[in-house]
Amino acid sequence: MELTGAQALIKSLEHQGVDVVFGLPGGAILPVYDPLIDSTIRHILVRHEQGAGHMAEGYAMATGRPGVAIVTSGPGATNIVTPIANAHMDSTPLVVITGQVATKSIGTDAFQECDITGITMGITKHNFLVQSASQIPRIIAAAFHLATTGRPGPVLVDLPKDVAQSTMQWWWPESVDELDLPGYRSSFDIDEQAVTRAAELIEQSQRPVLYVGGGTLKARASAELLAFAERTGIPVVTTLMARGAFPDSHPQHLGMPGMHGMYSAVTAMQRSDLLISLGARFDDRVTGRLDGFAPDAKIIHVDIDRAEFNKVRRADVALHGDVRDIVRALDAATGKTLDLSAWWAQLRTWQSEYPLAYDPVSDDGLLRPQAVVEAIAQAAAPGTIVASGVGQHQMWAAQHWKYEEPGTWINSGGAGTMGFGVPAAIGAKVGRPDRTVWAIDGDGCFQMTAQELVTARSEGIPIKVAILNNAYLGMVRQWQEMFYEERYSEVYLSADLPDYVKWAEAMGCVGLRASTPAEMKQVIAEANEINDVPVVIDFRTDSSEKVFPMVPTGATNDDIMVHPSQRGARS
Repeated sequence: MELTGAQALIKSLEHQGVDVVFGLPGGAILPVYDPLIDSTIRHILVRHEQGAGHMAEGYAMATGRPGVAIVTSGPGATNIVTPIANAHMDSTPLVVITGQVATKSIGTDAFQECDITGITMGITKHNFLVQSASQIPRIIAAAFHLATTGRPGPVLVDLPKDVAQSTMQWWWPESVDELDLPGYRSSFDIDEQAVTRAAELIEQSQRPVLYVGGGTLKARASAELLAFAERTGIPVVTTLMARGAFPDSHPQHLGMPGMHGMYSAVTAMQRSDLLISLGARFDDRVTGRLDGFAPDAKIIHVDIDRAEFNKVRRADVALHGDVRDIVRALDAATGKTLDLSAWWAQLRTWQSEYPLAYDPVSDDGLLRPQAVVEAIAQAAAPGTIVASGVGQHQMWAAQHWKYEEPGTWINSGGAGTMGFGVPAAIGAKVGRPDRTVWAIDGDGCFQMTAQELVTARSEGIPIKVAILNNAYLGMVRQWQEMFYEERYSEVYLSADLPDYVKWAEAMGCVGLRASTPAEMKQVIAEANEINDVPVVIDFRTDSSEKVFPMVPTGATNDDIMVHPSQRGARS
């Protein structure tokens, strides 16, 4: 069967089971958009290429399947660099297809030419520049294999226009051996001796903590983690990227560690004698100042990526492989019943003395952002998916919403990308149309990518957006207040410019506003009744509110700052 390169690309995507792509056409990628008309693949037309990338990320994080984006060359390709970098930091499986100028024009500074493979070399798991149409099936199959196996991540395929227009005889690689990936391995044998050493450390420990990272979700190891934790009685902390990997309601869950983590989670890690790291990378936001981090703890480090071992903290036992397989092996090897009663008594004391806290009434009568998140959560159906932007609202959404299952928390962790929330929520809703999807956003983040609500409205994707509108770049303001003597430099945004209700309505959405607790409950109930169009709610919140607990940059986790109402009684 003779096909053009463009036809072969679409057919290859169909072979991979792709049901939706997010994209925006342009000159260099235009040949691909013609066969797309006849394909079973749904195309979501975005309003900016950054939106396409973040939608693909949200889709991948909600479903576990790779997200796919298609954009054109030049500025189309550079506009999607931020989502690619974001996916690389958070190990999110993406396949990004970019158009490129004709092969004979590459290197001539042709119209809308850019070296996107060079630009993205450091932020992709791998990238390809297609040289001939006959390569397309192999390259697409390889791209999906690379994106989804081992440590997941983004893969870019750059397709010159003339290659898309040339012809080839259709074929499809029938095995991994045909993908031509020398040196790439995606599965590993478990080191049984290392498992035995790790089991001995677990059995000898008196203050162990299961330090659960995003790799646990990528490995789909939540059930194995639950079984292992319950059998051993070891307390669990889940990082920002692992929220939902272990049920928040479980009595062994201490919450989220890190700069804005729960006091009990942060301090448990700090006082532990054994940290069992499952798919976590000892991020600086978790460790605080490294020379003061968990000084008495031995380390068992489980990861699919060897590069993570000893990168930040030296491991006493490094276990290379899939988290799910290794947790099963640890569970089988750890036969001794642990007596952690003294440890749990201390943990319960910390939980009792230092729960999350905030003043329920604002001095200026505006809403407390924490109360808004809690009110939305209380009214939400089980399994609701939450996406967030980055900043204070992200931390409040991570702290004050209870996550009970994987795939219900969608956020930008490593890169900390403002503007992620709205397009990621759209992608999550496309992937899980049966679920309610809320985007918890800040007014600063919302203004970066709000145009994608036009996409949501025109494509029939009814997400709900809560803007915690404090008229500031909130996290920056918090730092300026606490560490820069209240010198508020370029951080004020205005509560009324733009008018978020009118803006939402102009984009075909329902726009609502709340400034009081009574209005808050009313608009949340109203939003939950609307399931055919996107809803945007402007919640007027107190600009002086800060995120606590907090570990200041450059400090150790021992210097954690709790809410002012809890200070003076540290144990």
